Amino acid sequence: MTIRIAQERLTAQEYIAFLATTDLGKQYPRERFEARIARLVQSASISLTAREADGTLVGVCFGLTDFAYWLMITDLGVARRCTGQGIGRRLMQEALRAAGGEQDIAVYLVANTKAVPFYEKLGMEKAEDVMQYNHVEWTKFEVTEGFPL
Repeated sequence: MTIRIAQERLTAQEYIAFLATTDLGKQYPRERFEARIARLVQSASISLTAREADGTLVGVCFGLTDFAYWLMITDLGVARRCTGQGIGRRLMQEALRAAGGEQDIAVYLVANTKAVPFYEKLGMEKAEDVMQYNHVEWTKFEVTEGFPL
């Protein structure tokens, strides 16, 4: 299967439909979900997609960066049917390259428990020096096919 990685902005609707095909659809709060996703897809410093030859979206990586020192990966997901094919690794490598490269850029992210082994395979380690300020309303839900619910 040929997968093309590209810098591309998605629409909120396309990203929401993609979320239903991944485990990322569990990471967002319900509060103001659609409006916040619209801001995310328009504002991410790095917006990468992975598409099959027919244009089907099978992977996404969003990141925030200063292009000098750091990259915060906000979203990295691969369609469940395509996991284990190296797509996530390629997206992460391209995000790091786009941000400025391995010699200059430190990468941070918040990983869900199921994704920790993937990130460890990439050489990432758990950090103890990250601070958090979080007063966000957070009602858990899952984006499923046919969203909105």
